Amino acid sequence: MKKLTLFLFALVISVTAFSQHEHHTMQDTMSKRTDTMKNNDFRHTMPSHAYSRNLPMSRNGSGTGWNPDASPMYMWMRSKAKTDWMFHGNIFLRYTSQDVFSSGSRGGDEFSWPNWFMAMMNRKVGSKGLLNVTAMISLDRITEGGNGYPLLFQSGETYKGQRLIDRQHPHDLFSALSIGYTQTLSKEMDVFVYVGYPGEPALGAPAFMHRISAMNNPDAPLGHHWQDATHITFGTGTLGIRYKKFKAEGSVFTGREPDEERFGFDKPKFDSYSYRLSYSPTANWTLQFSQGFIKSPESLEPGENVKRTTGSVLYARKLKSLSHISAAAIWGLNNKGADHQEHSFLLEGNYQFSKNALYTRYEYVQKSKEELDLDNSYPHRNFKIHGFSLGYNRQVLQIKKADIAAGTQFTVNGVDKDLRLLYGKTPVGLQVYIQIRPRLHNH
Repeated sequence: MKKLTLFLFALVISVTAFSQHEHHTMQDTMSKRTDTMKNNDFRHTMPSHAYSRNLPMSRNGSGTGWNPDASPMYMWMRSKAKTDWMFHGNIFLRYTSQDVFSSGSRGGDEFSWPNWFMAMMNRKVGSKGLLNVTAMISLDRITEGGNGYPLLFQSGETYKGQRLIDRQHPHDLFSALSIGYTQTLSKEMDVFVYVGYPGEPALGAPAFMHRISAMNNPDAPLGHHWQDATHITFGTGTLGIRYKKFKAEGSVFTGREPDEERFGFDKPKFDSYSYRLSYSPTANWTLQFSQGFIKSPESLEPGENVKRTTGSVLYARKLKSLSHISAAAIWGLNNKGADHQEHSFLLEGNYQFSKNALYTRYEYVQKSKEELDLDNSYPHRNFKIHGFSLGYNRQVLQIKKADIAAGTQFTVNGVDKDLRLLYGKTPVGLQVYIQIRPRLHNH
C-alpha cells in the first residue's frame, strides 16, 4: 500500500508540473488570436540541426549522433531572433513484474518512475557559425533508488560495491552538460567541435532514450552496455566534419563508467578514444559504424579494457496526420581479449497511429559468467539470452501541451539451458504504466 500511495502521489505531482508549461507551435502569421500578438517577434520556421545550419532539426540524435530526417519530434519549442530553444523529456509511472509466474528466483517486481528531461539552445553566430548548448538531467536516483529498477538479465555498473544484476542502474542527475560550435564551409560541408562534462562521445547509435523507435518502451535495452552506454561520459571532446550525406568524427573521452554517486561529477581522464562514420542516404534512413577503445570501463575490473564495435540502421517515415513508423537495427560487440568477445543485437519498432501506439523489441545478448555474477557451479562461457517485448499504449489525456498515455507491455525471455534452474525456461514479464511527454511538434 505504501508503494501504491507513493506511485499515485508521483503521478499527481508529475501531471501538475507538466501542465504548467507552454509550447509555441507554428501558426499562421495572419492569425487573429490576441495571445500571439504578445509573441509577434517570434519566427515560426523550422530551426536547424544542433551541428549544422544546413540540416533539419529532426536529424538530432543524442550527442552528435544522427536520427533520420523524417523522425517526428516530441518537444516544446520557442524561437526568437537568432536563438532557438527546445525542451523535451519522458516520464513513465509504472508497475513492473519481471517474472509473473515465478518460474525462476531472480525476477523482481516494483513500482518505479524512470525519467529524463532535456533542454537545448541553438544560436546562430554571424553568417556561418552555430552555437549549441545542451543540458539533460534525470531524477532516477531519487525515484528509483541507488539500485535502479528490476530488469531481468540486465547488468552493468554497481551499487554499494556490488554488481547490479537483473536491474537497470539509475542515470546520473546531470546526464549531459555540453557545448558545441559548428562552422559552415559551404552548403554541403560543416566542421564542428563538441565538449561535454558529462557528454557523449562519437560511439554507437543514438542512445535509447533518443530513438523514436524506443520512445514508448519504459525499459532500457539488455544490450545497453554493448551499444550506447557511453551516452553519459564525464569528460569527452569530439571533432567532426560533414560532407553532403556523410559525416566522420572522432572523440577522446573518459573510459570509466559513472560511479555510484549519481549527484556528483566524476574525475575526467580522457584516456579512451573512438571514431564514427555516419551516412544518411535519404530522409528515411541513417546508418552508422563506430569503434571505441575504452580504458577500464568497469570499477570492479580496473585492469580490463574493452574494444567496442557497433553498427546500426535507423528508419523513420511519416504516414499521415499524426501517424508515423520508426525502426532500428543495432549490433554491438564488446571485445575484452582472449575468450571474452560478446555480441548483442537489437531490433525494435514503433507504429504510432493517431492516439495509439504499437511497439516491439527483440534482443539477443551474450553475457559472461562474471557479467551475470554466477557462482563456480556454472561453466566459464558466454550465455545466450533472448528477449521479446510487445507493448501498446493510447493517449488518454492532454494537459496544455503534454500527452498522457496509458500502456501495457509483455516480455518473454528465452533462457540459455544452463541458466534455467536460476531463471526458469521462459520467464514472462508484465508492466502497466502512465507515460507523460510533450506533444508531437508540428514542424
